[in-house]
Amino acid sequence: MPAARRAPAAYNGSVDIQTTDLNADLHCHSVVSDGTLTPEDLAARAKANGVALWALTDHDEVGGQHRAMAAARALDLPYLTGAEISVTFAGITVHIVGLGFDPDDRQLVDGLAATRGGREARAREMAAGLAAVGIPGAYEGALKYVGNPELISRTHFARHLVDSGVCNDTSEVFRRFLTDGRPGYVPHRWATLGDAVRWIRDAGGMAVIAHPGRYKFTPTEEYALFTEFMAHGGEAVEVITGSHTAADFVKYADMADEFDLYASRGSDFHSPDESHIDLGRLPPLPARLKPVWTALAARVVAPA
Repeated sequence: MPAARRAPAAYNGSVDIQTTDLNADLHCHSVVSDGTLTPEDLAARAKANGVALWALTDHDEVGGQHRAMAAARALDLPYLTGAEISVTFAGITVHIVGLGFDPDDRQLVDGLAATRGGREARAREMAAGLAAVGIPGAYEGALKYVGNPELISRTHFARHLVDSGVCNDTSEVFRRFLTDGRPGYVPHRWATLGDAVRWIRDAGGMAVIAHPGRYKFTPTEEYALFTEFMAHGGEAVEVITGSHTAADFVKYADMADEFDLYASRGSDFHSPDESHIDLGRLPPLPARLKPVWTALAARVVAPA
């Protein structure tokens, strides 16, 4: 049986957020992982764009959470703690967003540190693959774009290859060099699905399957992901997100209904120059769904 959700930490207030059409943006990234803006600049951008509930969800890292909380409170912007955890499922990297947890929880912090541990070795292998096809110095080049060296990723390599003139944009980089079968692609073994959900739940939060439309699973594999996720105590799925199509919005709304999951909404914003959609610019959740924020109202960091 999954662990009971921990009571709200002392810094959490309660905000009345019971509507599906709330302009919540619960998925974005800062320079603490692979975004280009600081937590403070993201808070300001969210506020300016009319976001009514915000979460910073850096990859495998909670180091920006206290900065984001402080910035949000100063702006009168309700905030949920967040992180996007990389897991391996059926041989594919899947992302699980955690929301509303204690960012100082030791098991969560230590688990994320272990997950980050393999990134440097992976990055050096990626650079070696690129060097073998005539692109030397990619590791050093990528490091120039990294706010946190523990979180060097394919995105940082992509920015380097664009700015050095190898490709026209980051989409071309991924297509030519950084996806499975290409010279700069190196897989990484992340946490397990059970690990990620347990860390989130034991820290008092809720686990969310991030952008499920991106994984290109077969129907059988996707069903296995949802059922195993729920067996570990996962409770929500991202329905409205920047990389989903209109058809995906409908499909995953139906799956949220079918599996009786809470629904989440987030832009997956990384950068003003790279992202599919800006903070706060997504369509609302369908009214028939259960918004994830209604279950996490007591975990919202209320404005000062």
